[in-house]
Amino acid sequence: MPEPTKKDDGQPEDKDDDVTASTPSPPPPTEDGSIPKKLSIDLPNDSDPESTRGRKDSVWSLGDGQPPEEIDKQIETPPLSTLLIEKPQSGSINVGGDINFVAKVEAKDLLRKPTIKWFKGKWMDLASKTGKHLQLKESFDRFTKIHTFEMHIIKAKENYAGNYRCEVNYKDKFDSCSFDLEIKEVSDGSQNIDIRSAFKRSSEGQDDAGELDFSGLLKHRQGREHKQEEVPEVDVWEILKNARPDEYEKIAFTYGITDLRGLLKRLKKTKKEEKKSEAFAKRLEPAYQVDKGGKIRLVVDLADPTVELKWYKNGQEIRSTPNNRKYIFEHKGTQRIMVINNCQINDDAAYSVTAGEEKCTTELFVKELPVNIVKKLEPVKTTVNERIELECEVSEEGAKVKWMKNGVEVPTGVRSRYRVKSEGTKHWLIIDDATKDDTGTYSLMATGGTTEAHVQVDLKPLKILMDLQSVTVLLGQPLKLNCEIYPGNVPGRWYKNGQLIQPSERLSIIHRTKNHSLDIECSTIHDAGDYTFVPEGYTQTLSAKVHIIDPPRVHLEALNVPDDTVTVVAGNKLRLEIPISGEPAPRVVWMKGERVILDSGNRVRAETFADHTCLTIDIVEREDTGNYKIVLQNEAGEDTASVKIKVVDIPDPPEAPMVTDVGGDWCTMTWELPRYDGGSPILGYFIERKKKQSSRWMRLNFDLCKETTFEPKKMIEGVPYEVRIFAVNAIGISKPSEPSKPFIPLAVTSEPTMLVVDDVTDTTVTMKWRPPDAIGAAGLDGYQVEYCIEGTDEWILANKELIEKTRYTITGLPVEAKILVRIKAINAAGASPPRTTQHSILVKEVIEPPKIRIPRHLKQTYIRKVGEVVNLVVPFVGKPRPKVNWLKEGQPIDQTISIRNSDCDSIMFIRKAERKHSGKYELSVQVENHIDTAMLDIQIVDLPGPPQAVKIEEVWGNNVALDWNPPKDNGNAPIIGYTIQKADKKTMEWYTCIEHYHRTCITISDLVVGNEYFFRIYSENMVGLSESATATKDSALIVKEGLQLKIPEYNDRDFTEPPIFTQPLINTFAIAGYNATLNCSVRANPRPKVIWMKNKITIIDDPRYRMFSNQGVCTLEIRKPSPFDGGVYTCKAVNELGEAQVDCKLEVKGGFTFFELMKRGVPLHLIDKYMNESKTSEKSESEKKGSI
Repeated sequence: MPEPTKKDDGQPEDKDDDVTASTPSPPPPTEDGSIPKKLSIDLPNDSDPESTRGRKDSVWSLGDGQPPEEIDKQIETPPLSTLLIEKPQSGSINVGGDINFVAKVEAKDLLRKPTIKWFKGKWMDLASKTGKHLQLKESFDRFTKIHTFEMHIIKAKENYAGNYRCEVNYKDKFDSCSFDLEIKEVSDGSQNIDIRSAFKRSSEGQDDAGELDFSGLLKHRQGREHKQEEVPEVDVWEILKNARPDEYEKIAFTYGITDLRGLLKRLKKTKKEEKKSEAFAKRLEPAYQVDKGGKIRLVVDLADPTVELKWYKNGQEIRSTPNNRKYIFEHKGTQRIMVINNCQINDDAAYSVTAGEEKCTTELFVKELPVNIVKKLEPVKTTVNERIELECEVSEEGAKVKWMKNGVEVPTGVRSRYRVKSEGTKHWLIIDDATKDDTGTYSLMATGGTTEAHVQVDLKPLKILMDLQSVTVLLGQPLKLNCEIYPGNVPGRWYKNGQLIQPSERLSIIHRTKNHSLDIECSTIHDAGDYTFVPEGYTQTLSAKVHIIDPPRVHLEALNVPDDTVTVVAGNKLRLEIPISGEPAPRVVWMKGERVILDSGNRVRAETFADHTCLTIDIVEREDTGNYKIVLQNEAGEDTASVKIKVVDIPDPPEAPMVTDVGGDWCTMTWELPRYDGGSPILGYFIERKKKQSSRWMRLNFDLCKETTFEPKKMIEGVPYEVRIFAVNAIGISKPSEPSKPFIPLAVTSEPTMLVVDDVTDTTVTMKWRPPDAIGAAGLDGYQVEYCIEGTDEWILANKELIEKTRYTITGLPVEAKILVRIKAINAAGASPPRTTQHSILVKEVIEPPKIRIPRHLKQTYIRKVGEVVNLVVPFVGKPRPKVNWLKEGQPIDQTISIRNSDCDSIMFIRKAERKHSGKYELSVQVENHIDTAMLDIQIVDLPGPPQAVKIEEVWGNNVALDWNPPKDNGNAPIIGYTIQKADKKTMEWYTCIEHYHRTCITISDLVVGNEYFFRIYSENMVGLSESATATKDSALIVKEGLQLKIPEYNDRDFTEPPIFTQPLINTFAIAGYNATLNCSVRANPRPKVIWMKNKITIIDDPRYRMFSNQGVCTLEIRKPSPFDGGVYTCKAVNELGEAQVDCKLEVKGGFTFFELMKRGVPLHLIDKYMNESKTSEKSESEKKGSI
């Protein structure tokens, strides 16, 4: 519930803070003379801030209303249901007594615990008020499936009296119950208010010590009209008001006031003198209470009767009208009275009255009494089509009740079969035309109780002699439907498609004894449908279908186009609607050629409606041209028609134009006709051009060009251009063609320069030259080389493709021939003037003696490690191409060495060098009788071997003398030193004593006395340390001089033992289909061999079993066991000293049928064994049960 707010922020603080809101008229006393407390305030606290005063959440009162902002809102609650099987009952106790309220909910149909809430009044939730005076408990009985909810009120006070409510929620179910608590005050108790007793602890030293009982400060409004309050003998308030602050403790001690702090807070508030009202002689009471439907009088006394007075409700002015008897305003002298008649829930609000500029406020609480059941519902038994009336009487007129059927609220809307009527305190639920579905339990729920009754609706027996028959009739023919039923005097109604049929001039309904008929003179399309005859008072019906058929027809004349041809421009939308007729609605098929047009197409689709068919083409394309056929079919016949669609469009763009000739500032271009003229003749062409790097096209002709050639002019030399074409017809201009290939209007370059002969052989001539001096903006694409044999005029092209380099070798020349050579520079504009040699060239090779040019790093020994790559390149010169030969120390080289020779160098390549590749290599280069040689020294080195014969020569003091021999294998490199390491015998951790030591003997000093040492030595060359070290066989013991260490002898313990199982196997039950494991533990030394057996048969290589052994724990896992996996399993451990075994029994529950075992591939002898064991176990179990 939302938290209530203050009614008026401008209300002045009440003078008496401890006065509670109550009604001016007290309730009548009970029979025993005690006065029930129906309205009170719970735990008022003077230390609360002023902002909380006047809030409704600080009170418990009977009939507390809604918060002010929700007064006009109707409280919505879910529909009630019967969740509570035991409801709390109203009770009455004396002040200080205990009471317990119990509610029980049956949980058989509930999946979880329901939610319960306890309320006081309408909206105050008691869950936040629990403490030593209020306790809420819950319990659940698992056997009876009942939830028990209890509310304990301990040491009840007068202000605990009032109306309480219990609400239970579970998903969409809801139930509630209201009950009252009456607190009786002892009649002989004193009603005097003693300020000293009010500020004493309620029970010092007890459980509730420390709680202040302010209830003694409340004004007993019920008692002040019957009994005058007695004034205390000593007025402590006056004493405190007149005393100095330093005397407060003395006064409290004198008069026995223990809560001095609370007393001083109250005194501080009372010292604030209230400003005396100038307009009101008597104000409104702080609060009023009235029963629902009752009348209340709000009275104020004015100091000045002439002042203007206005009444307000929730801040809205209340105006008096002649026809409104809700509010009545009365004047009696200086008294001004407002009477509120027939108080309802919406009258529960904050009221205020203003006199001039002054204002006083109050709150009105309307108590709503529960509505009780006066007359309960009575059971009803009837037949179908009868009227059912359920009557109930409640205790209050106009009360809101809820009708339920089988626990579900009965719908009472406009279209509902149920009608609800109420007159005064009586309520009726009426069912005019009862059906079988109306059978059930009906209940009426009111706030004070529920009543229910059972309604039984039975059917009348009916016999059908002749049922209705479905018919098919041509349009315009007569239609007749008839049937026969027994008994014959039963009237009935005819329905068409659920609508009642009334007779007319065209339609007649006849009933003759058992025969019922329906005749229609001339059938129409609207007569088709489902006809039903319903005998009155029965749920049985007779039904038939009537079909009215009419041959289909296509109405092409509605198009109004010549020759049924529709012309449309491409790109537009075409929607062709053609009227059709026929009954039933004909099936329409649109076709273009052999292709059927569907209604689910995206661009082209055919749609059919009740009276016409439609062909829609969203964006018409030229391919849509053609004949379209319409086919209509139904039960009465078939009809066809054809429509021609002609699509006209702009022509296709021409192909990309071709530039056939290019000049300095012009070009010649040609193109082909477009493939498609758009259905209209081509009128001409537009030509455009642009620079290649630009995006702006410029039109070259404004008059159409009739030809397919054109010559653009006035172009800039050296700038690349592109051209394109547009075709034009009567419809419009086509899209542009693809641009032509870029072209540049450029001139040729100047001739190449400095043409010379670079090399000559017996069949080739190599020429060199320099680029032209003037190349131009077109650049240089390449060179063309031509030669001419002396004595002829034919120039032969040497290179089929242009070359970019300025050096070229002409091959395939005759020996000792004389030739002339010329070079041309080629660019986009063409070939430049040629550059020709001045003299003829003789094709004959010139001999050049060979010469080896050894690189500097190969003139000394070439060293590489084993496994590295050796790649030696030795250049040389000589003509013609020299012969190259490699030798190693006078012998041919190894096949693992790769040699690659060229015209100018020789390469030796070793992918992975080995020691055997070391040596001196001789390279010889020969041209005819001329020879040149060179020597290469290659050394392949590796790690050395360990030293030899490492021994301890002498031990004295803390010194040890070592001696050794160099290693046998020095790794093909000289030994450059040794590394000596020592290790203590206890730890055997090696530490380096010295590195890079060159001699083969050494003295190790500064050893620790008492330690025993071993030594080892590594040899080292330029590659590194040897892979292993040589250690001394003996150890060196550093002993203290003059002492000898005697090492005691110990006998070794024998840890061997035969296998012993420390944890045996245990009998196990397994579930068929779920993995099972058997575990045991064994101890043995040496490690035993573990063998698993089933029924004394060893388990070997069976995929259904997995065996594990870890730290003596042996495990056998059986994967998804079946019943035939049951039996006696044995674990056997064997070693050299003996053997041991343990057994256990495994039983698998959850058997299989013979078919399931066969399906799983179980052998037949195992299936037979399993079935026999199952029968034996079942027989033994049955015998045991029989003996019991």
